[in-house]
Amino acid sequence: MSFTMIGALVIVIATLWALVKRIETRLVLLVAGLAMCCLSLNPMAAFQQFDKSMTNASLIVSICSSLGFAAVVTLTKCDLHLVSLLTKPLNKVGILLLPCCMIVTGIASLAIGSLSALCAAIGPTLVSLMIRAGFRPAMAAAAVISSTLPNYWSPGSSDNVLVAKIANIPVMDMVTYIAPKVLLLSGLSIVFLTIVCVLFGDYKKGGFGVQAATPGAELQNKLPELPANPSWLKAFAPLLPVVLLFVISLCFPEIKMSVATAMLFGFIYVIVITRESPAALTRKFFDGMGHGYGSTIGLIIAAGVFAMGLQSCGVVSAFIEYLKTSNDIAKLGASFGPYLLGIITGSGNAAAFAFNEAVTPYAAEFGMEVKDLGFIACLSATLGRVTSPLAAGVIIIASLAGAEPLDVIKRSAIVTILTIGVLYFLF
Repeated sequence: MSFTMIGALVIVIATLWALVKRIETRLVLLVAGLAMCCLSLNPMAAFQQFDKSMTNASLIVSICSSLGFAAVVTLTKCDLHLVSLLTKPLNKVGILLLPCCMIVTGIASLAIGSLSALCAAIGPTLVSLMIRAGFRPAMAAAAVISSTLPNYWSPGSSDNVLVAKIANIPVMDMVTYIAPKVLLLSGLSIVFLTIVCVLFGDYKKGGFGVQAATPGAELQNKLPELPANPSWLKAFAPLLPVVLLFVISLCFPEIKMSVATAMLFGFIYVIVITRESPAALTRKFFDGMGHGYGSTIGLIIAAGVFAMGLQSCGVVSAFIEYLKTSNDIAKLGASFGPYLLGIITGSGNAAAFAFNEAVTPYAAEFGMEVKDLGFIACLSATLGRVTSPLAAGVIIIASLAGAEPLDVIKRSAIVTILTIGVLYFLF
């Protein structure tokens, strides 16, 4: 092993330490990437990669338009109308409330991609409902964070957009390709958590003497209340772009509607049904686009610089040569590498973006398709995030339930490990 590679590994370890310490992710990745490029005596590679990632049209158009629309949906509270409408029927169904709540969370995740935002929107209602129905608080919290895989049906998902770009295919082709696998894995997650609930004895008719109003009371007071009489028209707004893209893709493929176009249709629909100020909503839409560039695109840029540092030091080429020895080793690396990074850092995007920028473009060299390897890496990173006590969403949902994050993770970790095992054999 060369001096450059040893130095790069030291920098990677320091990077993981900094991420665990919750230092700004983009700063850590940028500094680490630049340091490795300097170590390899090619500092300009970091700046050139920065320039290249900044102007990546396919990523910017899809991700920024999606987050602009999400900002408008949040401002008009259409997302809360969707959550309220989904949770209304879930009253007295016994232990079946667990799979029902997981299905509701999965549908909501199509419209609310951020784990922390999803937990804040849907958590207060579902957690209180499940505790009242007889579930332990930790299981109620685990039900929410173990149900987010249907977000991969969204063409606006930054993971889908990134992998589609690397694979050089339209994002809707990526979504339709992975849709059956997402459905299977989502269904198995429900089955796995239901079994865990039974094994842990987490459901008892009449409950465990836990007051549903007590858990997370202080945090609940800071969260928005769900509308008592949700509007069907407003509830449909967050789902409209997704539905539109699926219908156009399956029934009218010649139209070739982009993600940005679908988001604009959704934006127009929100203006019409809410009758709020078009000027205010337009400002919010573009503010959301700017925030999306700064947060999600910014993280992709930083991950690209970090990946370039690894490439400059020869770490990526050595790793790829090792993966070439076996398709099984490649799948194992994609399955558990990003998963462990997600647990360590509490960020699914940071782990997935770094792996996909560095390794996924070379998938063909070890007998895999780019879209398969990219999907495995993204999904395993997502599962790692919901198994991390550092993830903001996990902290929020545990606080709402009045449970310790580690008690929640003891339940969700079983589900995520089993799901990754199934994912490994799917490809």
